[in-house]
Amino acid sequence: MVNDAFKLTNKNQAIASAIKDSLFHTKNGITGVFFKVSGNAATAKQFFVSDTATHFLRGALYFDVTPNADSLRPVQDFLQADIDHLIQTFKWVSH
Repeated sequence: MVNDAFKLTNKNQAIASAIKDSLFHTKNGITGVFFKVSGNAATAKQFFVSDTATHFLRGALYFDVTPNADSLRPVQDFLQADIDHLIQTFKWVSH
């Protein structure tokens, strides 16, 4: 699944001016990678989280408009705080 997450993100290479990934670990034992895709890509914010054993979740922020990085930047910047909060507070619940 990790390879698929990288492949899905890298599908933006043709239109993206850059793709930067950053590894993170949260206090809840979650590990993941956040992708920042620059340029007029369909989705500029992507990530995946995992407990590295049994759970995996991938997220991507899409807008239902033609991608224009300059126009979408204020909204993306605003939503980044929500994405950061989701990632930092995420935890798996066992039943």
